[in-house]
Amino acid sequence: MKFENCEVSNINHAIQGMRNPLASWAKSDSRFALSSDRDFFGLEIADKWVEKKHPELEKDSFEYGVKEDEYLEWLYKEGVIKEDKSGHAYKMTWIGPNDMDLAERLIKGGPEHRKFLRQIFVSVDITAPLYWWKEMDKYQVGVTTNSTSTMHKLASTPITLDCFELDDFEPDLVMVEIENNVYTVEGFVSRKDRDDTLINFLEGLRQKYNETKDKRYWKELVRWLPEGWLQMRTVTMNYENLRTICSQRQGHKLTEWAQFIDWAKTLPYSTPLIFDEK
Repeated sequence: MKFENCEVSNINHAIQGMRNPLASWAKSDSRFALSSDRDFFGLEIADKWVEKKHPELEKDSFEYGVKEDEYLEWLYKEGVIKEDKSGHAYKMTWIGPNDMDLAERLIKGGPEHRKFLRQIFVSVDITAPLYWWKEMDKYQVGVTTNSTSTMHKLASTPITLDCFELDDFEPDLVMVEIENNVYTVEGFVSRKDRDDTLINFLEGLRQKYNETKDKRYWKELVRWLPEGWLQMRTVTMNYENLRTICSQRQGHKLTEWAQFIDWAKTLPYSTPLIFDEK
C-alpha cells in the first residue's frame, strides 16, 4: 500500500471561515504567507506559541529561547511549507495558538460546530488492493476518487506477483488440496505454489487476449482477478472525512487500515484536527 503526491490545502480559508460566526477575525494569529525567508514567519508564530503557553517566561531568557526552538521545530513538522520550482520562495501555512484553541473547542462541540474541517482538503494517490477499496468505497460523502482503469489497462502489462498486495504476504502458509471436490488430509500445497499457478493462469489469459483480441479471454481475466490486485486511485477528501474514517477503522483486522491511519497522522496538525490529544 502506498501514499504518494499528497497535498493539503485551503487551511487559510478554513480558519477564516471558522471565525465568521462571531466576526472574530482580529483575534486570528495564524500566518499564511509567501516569502523568500522561511525562518522569519516561523519565528513569529513560534513566539506567539511561547507567549500564549508560557506567559511566565521572560522574552530574552534562556528558557524562552529553548521553548522558541521547540515550537519552531514543531511548526516545521506540522505546518504546510510549499517550495516553488525556483527554490527561492515558500508558501507557508502555520496555525497560531489562538486559532488552534478555538479549533479545539469547535471540534469538541461536534460535527455541527466544526464545519471548518470540511474546508481543509486533502488530495493523495493511494495504491491499495481491491479488497481494501471495497471498504473505502463506503465513504462516499465528501470523498471523490479517480482510479486507474481495469477496463482499459488490465491487459497492457504483464501480470506478476508484484501486481498484488504483499505487505503481509505469507508464502509458506499451507492450504488443504481439493480432489474431486473432496478435501484430502495428505494433499497439502504451499500458498506460493498456488499463487504461481494462479498468476500463470491470469498471465496466460492476458497474453491470449492480446494475441486474439477475443473479448472472452479479457472477460475471464476480469472474472478471476483476485481481490489482492493493486489499484491506484487519486483521492480527494477533507479533514472531517478523515476524522470519521480513522475513528471508525481504528483497530480493524485489515492491516491496510492501520497503514491508512498511520499516513493520516503525518498530515499537518493531524492532532488535534483529525485525532484527539488522547
